[in-house]
Amino acid sequence: MRIAIILLNKGRGSGEVARQHTRFLLKQKHQVYFMHPDIGDGVPGAHNIDIQLHSDIIPVHEYLPSAGEEQKQVASMDFDEMMAYLPDYEKALNSIADDIDIIIGHHANITAIATYRVAIKYNKPYVLFLHGTGIEPRHLGKWDDRSWDLIKYAVESAKGIIVTTEYVRDELVKPIIDIHDDKFLILPCGVDLDEFKATDTCLIREKYGLPDNYVICPGALTVSKGPQNVVEASKEYYEYAATVFIGDGVLKEELAEKLGKRGMFLGYVSSEDKVKLISEATLLVAAPEKKEHFGIIYAEALAAGTPVVAYEGGGVGSIVTPTEGILTERDPKVLGQKVNYLIQNSGLRKQMSVSCRARAESHFSYPELIKTLSDWLAGFIDSKTD
Repeated sequence: MRIAIILLNKGRGSGEVARQHTRFLLKQKHQVYFMHPDIGDGVPGAHNIDIQLHSDIIPVHEYLPSAGEEQKQVASMDFDEMMAYLPDYEKALNSIADDIDIIIGHHANITAIATYRVAIKYNKPYVLFLHGTGIEPRHLGKWDDRSWDLIKYAVESAKGIIVTTEYVRDELVKPIIDIHDDKFLILPCGVDLDEFKATDTCLIREKYGLPDNYVICPGALTVSKGPQNVVEASKEYYEYAATVFIGDGVLKEELAEKLGKRGMFLGYVSSEDKVKLISEATLLVAAPEKKEHFGIIYAEALAAGTPVVAYEGGGVGSIVTPTEGILTERDPKVLGQKVNYLIQNSGLRKQMSVSCRARAESHFSYPELIKTLSDWLAGFIDSKTD
């Protein structure tokens, strides 16, 4: 198949999912046309297409810590401002529309409208991958009504809808867009299992001066990601394990002062070091303020054989079951108490570690997930030619 994948911007979570889909679709010998603004080198082997924006302001769903003033939440734009970006995305899709079989548009936003318009113009099937960050703003009263009407129609007209969890389908999409369950493909975020087979991970402790026991909390240091809750929780277990944060953000200085000697902030680390840090950690801990739509960090922890302690709610329960970790009520003290319990129960942790890797292999292996995706997409192409 010849597949186009279009994103609003480079992204973090959804962007990494799209890049991984592209890599593994290429491994299955499909052609992929991968596109978003500021694409740089893109994905090796793909047809990487840079979407040229008419403005220096990049439309985003969630503010990126490193982006400064050069971004604006697309759901907060008025109708005319949002529509001014539409030709930028349509132009990129128009340039390759004759060469493709199907389009995957990511998010309910400008890209959904552009995908719909180009697909109709060239009589191509399209599907939309709806991530929570694109849908949530409508629940919060955002999106100009005229903008939302166009987005909603593009979603309703798609051949199929991809979501990562039943939570996204049932709690975020269906309450505001009436779509039958048969139209959805629930496709979890995957993980590169080979990446988490490193054998020299113990050297990472020496590199960063880490103690024997540490819990790791990856992610942006922003309120929505909840690092402040993990700092508070650390009071319940700091005598037994340090708390190590990887990532950066506006809360870093404030949280470092509150954490004190109970842990450390490593800032941004390389992808290779991130794998090793998660693999060597005693536990992975997370306490986001908002309910996770999926949470790639949890799948990565499973692949690394690292048990998880995290807030319950959202899609996390579809990843972490009681055999791989503990999901707690949304209270820092309770979270810390459960971390304390697992740190002191090495036998249970070892059992969970084995279950973690087994679950990653059975539920979140990218080759298997992409086989499911490609078979599903092929059905729309076959039906078009019948």
